[in-house]
Amino acid sequence: MNILTVYAHPNPKSFCHAVLEQFTKGLADAGHTNEVIDLYASGFNPVLTIKDYVYWFPDENAPDVVYKVAKRLASEAGFFFRFIAWAMFRNKSSLQILTSLRARGPRDVREQQAKVARAQALVFISPVWFVGFPAILKGWIERVFTLGFAYSLASAGWHGDIRGRIPMLKHDKALIINTTIFNQQAYQEGLGEAMKKLIDEFSLHYPGIRRVEHEYFYAVNMADEKTLQAYLDRAYRLGKEFAT
Repeated sequence: MNILTVYAHPNPKSFCHAVLEQFTKGLADAGHTNEVIDLYASGFNPVLTIKDYVYWFPDENAPDVVYKVAKRLASEAGFFFRFIAWAMFRNKSSLQILTSLRARGPRDVREQQAKVARAQALVFISPVWFVGFPAILKGWIERVFTLGFAYSLASAGWHGDIRGRIPMLKHDKALIINTTIFNQQAYQEGLGEAMKKLIDEFSLHYPGIRRVEHEYFYAVNMADEKTLQAYLDRAYRLGKEFAT
């Protein structure tokens, strides 16, 4: 199976990184192909800017989006680029221009989307910070899982109801592995349910991923060596038995 693992932790000597290493080893021993995106090491920019607008707005907002993006690009570009843009976009409707802009969206986003599209399954490994993913990983989802790639809209358009979305991702499975500083009881009393709703269901299952599994390694900052080793053994098995 071709797997894409998105990893987010700034410290290469962290326990979270040790989890990544063991999980990756398990995948390799099982014969899987695994591509790792290390968001911190690669310097991925998680900040959604006006240049990303072309991905995020429905077609009915085309005139406003085209105006904003074109104005921004014109302010940053020289005469030659403005001439090329004029030659490409003249005599086209706002919707046609928006479609062209989407095809020429930010290169880093298109590169990440190509990696997602090649994968049969997705894995996310990170700590839990403030009851969620680290900002860099949340930003990756915001910038990569865009309109027209991760989901589309029903013919009625967007009216503030999530039922208006049509999922587009075709992955069989997503696995989330999180290290935490809170114990298991804290997650059973509400933290786990909050993350399930926001991440498992809305961020991953809703765009089309058929099955989402979530594994926690609790209170790693307080765990003894035996517990930590048990977590690492579990990470290896999660990789080795990934397709089962």
